[in-house]
Amino acid sequence: MRKCAIFDLDGTLTQSEEGIWNGVRYAAEKLGFPEPDAATLRKFIGPPLGFSFREYMGMDEAMAETATMTYREYYNVHGLFENRVYPGIRRLLRTLKQEGWYIGIATGKPQKTSERVVAHFGLDKFVEKLCGPVGDHRPGKIELICDALPEGWDASIDDIWMIGDRKFDIEGAIGAGVKSIGVGYGYGSEEELRQAGCTQYCATVQDVIDFLCPGAAAPKGAFLSIEGLDGSGKGTQIRLLTDVIERFGFELQLTREPGGCPISEKLRDIILDKNHEEMDDVTEALLYAASRAQHVRQVIRPAVEAGKVLLCDRFVDSSVAYQGGGRQLGVQRVLDINAPAVDGTMPMATVYLDVDHETSMARRAAATELDRMELAGDSFHARTEAGYRELIARDPERFIVVDATRTPEEIGREVAQRVLARLMEAE
Repeated sequence: MRKCAIFDLDGTLTQSEEGIWNGVRYAAEKLGFPEPDAATLRKFIGPPLGFSFREYMGMDEAMAETATMTYREYYNVHGLFENRVYPGIRRLLRTLKQEGWYIGIATGKPQKTSERVVAHFGLDKFVEKLCGPVGDHRPGKIELICDALPEGWDASIDDIWMIGDRKFDIEGAIGAGVKSIGVGYGYGSEEELRQAGCTQYCATVQDVIDFLCPGAAAPKGAFLSIEGLDGSGKGTQIRLLTDVIERFGFELQLTREPGGCPISEKLRDIILDKNHEEMDDVTEALLYAASRAQHVRQVIRPAVEAGKVLLCDRFVDSSVAYQGGGRQLGVQRVLDINAPAVDGTMPMATVYLDVDHETSMARRAAATELDRMELAGDSFHARTEAGYRELIARDPERFIVVDATRTPEEIGREVAQRVLARLMEAE
């Protein structure tokens, strides 16, 4: 018999206060009510909207209904996407799926809105049934939980769990005759959840994983890299992509090359030191490979095995382009030098910020002091650009080539869309 996990949405799967609070503020302003303070806004997470407008803002039944409709003017267009999937939730859902669990959602948020949120964040692939209010029907949590169960299931079966962050979820589970997990990372307190009678209290998402799936192996994570000439805008795009990846609930770890761990960072200092003008090109290539060998084994592989998304600022493609092309050692020769360092560990996707070397170096020179590699001269950077283009031609499926001559925001939107598509496809 399959085990069954029914989740609340707001405060359990997603951190939704930004959009909800903006919607409440919008309704209050439109209806001439004072803007609610932070303590009042926090109470809106979990209970039905009409209840919250009545209970926490002193509205009568008719005004609460009007406020709810006004709130949805904002929320259904903007607010539902002002949301974040909690860190670890994707790994929790993936673990439950691989362990054979049935996954449902029982939420007080309208069903169509909830379906849009779940689909937007790519969680719909894990969920077999989502139940929320439809039209004018406003079911309580007990009914929602029962509706979210698969047809033909006896609610007294031992392995049915309702997972939520507020007392309403726990009380609903008790009323439906199922066990409950109160989670401490959402909007309710441990005291609230225990007083409501939760069967189990889990402070973190990891605690939920350990409780429901003890000993289960973490689903494999993903390795991403970002490449480009110096001055292509990698730093800005890494910051923008970090926010998007984390907003979608992927557990992100950032690293860089050369560097990323203590031994590799020491090698980085040697490689980039402007005083090392006498360094031979082959020595340089070998030092990069040595740094990479440690980085792969100490940082990259452990992160991916732990289920994280590891985003690396440069990887072996930089060596091939800069040493193989720029230093004229040859693309294949540098690939051969790096073969034992990489040992088959390659990114599932590599973002390449495409801008010509003249533009990139003009940007870079205007920003900060140049390092030894950046001082190598125009012909060096022209050869490096050509090296990247050869790599892209060799492996076009791996590379996500993005026009980096546009505004950072335009570039960021395309990078986010294409990277998220790769990550979700791999889940």
